[in-house]
Amino acid sequence: MNTYQNQHIRIQNSLTGKKELFKPIVDGFVGMYVCGPTVYSNVHLGNVRTFMSFDMIYRYLLHLGYKVRYVRNITDAGHLTDDDAEDKISTKARLEKLEPMEIVQKYTVDFHEILRRYNFLAPSIEPTATGHIVEQIEAIQKIIDNGLAYVANGSVYFDVLKYNETNNYGILSKRVIEDAIENTRALDGQSDKKNPQDFALWKRAEPEHIQRWNSPWSEGFPGWHLECTVMSTKYLGEQFDIHGGGMDLKFPHHECEIAQAEACNHKAPVNYWMHTNMLNLNGKKMSKSTGNHLLPQEIYSGENTILSKAFSPSVTRFFNMQAHYSSILDLSNDALLASEKGHNRLMEAINLLDKINSADTSTFDISAWKQKCYDAMNDDFNTPILIANLFDAVKFINQLNDKKASITSKDLDLLTSTLNAFTFDILGLMNESKSDNNTDKLSGTIELLIKLRAEAKANKDYALSDQIRNELISLGVQLKDGREGTTFSLN
Repeated sequence: MNTYQNQHIRIQNSLTGKKELFKPIVDGFVGMYVCGPTVYSNVHLGNVRTFMSFDMIYRYLLHLGYKVRYVRNITDAGHLTDDDAEDKISTKARLEKLEPMEIVQKYTVDFHEILRRYNFLAPSIEPTATGHIVEQIEAIQKIIDNGLAYVANGSVYFDVLKYNETNNYGILSKRVIEDAIENTRALDGQSDKKNPQDFALWKRAEPEHIQRWNSPWSEGFPGWHLECTVMSTKYLGEQFDIHGGGMDLKFPHHECEIAQAEACNHKAPVNYWMHTNMLNLNGKKMSKSTGNHLLPQEIYSGENTILSKAFSPSVTRFFNMQAHYSSILDLSNDALLASEKGHNRLMEAINLLDKINSADTSTFDISAWKQKCYDAMNDDFNTPILIANLFDAVKFINQLNDKKASITSKDLDLLTSTLNAFTFDILGLMNESKSDNNTDKLSGTIELLIKLRAEAKANKDYALSDQIRNELISLGVQLKDGREGTTFSLN
């Protein structure tokens, strides 16, 4: 029997504003879509927090035995936050004198490297906006045919007021369209629209616009909101279980997604909407202009003027998990130092488990403690409560080590497997002390082979010397001979 049949998750649904029992559309299967990055610059630390939260949720669903299709997109066709804003990818391409797809490739690689360092699981599917232009054009035509979009000067706009006659534009953000109309000021460049609230499904490209595709209406490019509607429903169906993203996307992006999907398929696309909260730095919003800004890689490299030292990816991940995904989190040097102490205490206790001897009785109810860990995660993925429970186990392990408590062999196995599962499989932390130990062993082995190669060369056994070098190269170990001896690097 799968664990999910015994564990019942409740999710804070942004759509209803209530904490609801999670019931997937198909028993045992979960479809989850999360809005991914716009790849025109290094990934923002706040975005990493959002992706880390959904990585944790993905990990927990997998742990429970669900078959999960997790889709997280790449926005590589520009990013228009409003209809007269500049395309960020095209702008960066002009600044760096590169092709837009060079910008996309550069920052997509950076994004993947950052997530790898922070121990993310890869999503099931990572579709790109440019890979789905045909589907977006088809969706636009469908919305036009359904009478909820109109063509103006080569661009196509979603008719919000027409849609709102039979639907609720504002159902997610709780905005009232009549208030929006009353408070809207006239903006330049919106003369093609019937109403200021209407948003672009397709934009006719101006002569200076680099990224452009042919369509029935003009040579242009799709609106930002459309790609997520198209890709989520293509891979997860017209209705799916979970849609996530940062709270800054709730309006207009997610609101527009709902409207587009309803206009295409005449049904609500998502059952559970989930939104992560903001990440501040030293009590203030992160901003490049004020210098209150930090990149994810600057935390573990230590190359910044804000933190007193470098902090490992696992410590940073632990710091993020100490706050609920829906609460504001404030990153600071003191907060990271405190998280590092807690992280190290947890890892030291886990390492101690190998040295614990079992006894005839247990002085700690491991089964009850295990269920408390599940209860925390079942309560809208409450990682702060989970971590508090993990530290109850840390305290008990230290008592065992000091011979002030006892545990049976069966309970020791249960404690070890549960602690490892929640720490590594679900929270995604890394036991860096063991990793460092493995690295030391690898380095020692390579140094030994370098020494043997040197001896072979000294004995004029060049065949053996070349064999050692070639075998190491095939394993990704590059040797460099110099005046001071031979050094190596790992590729």
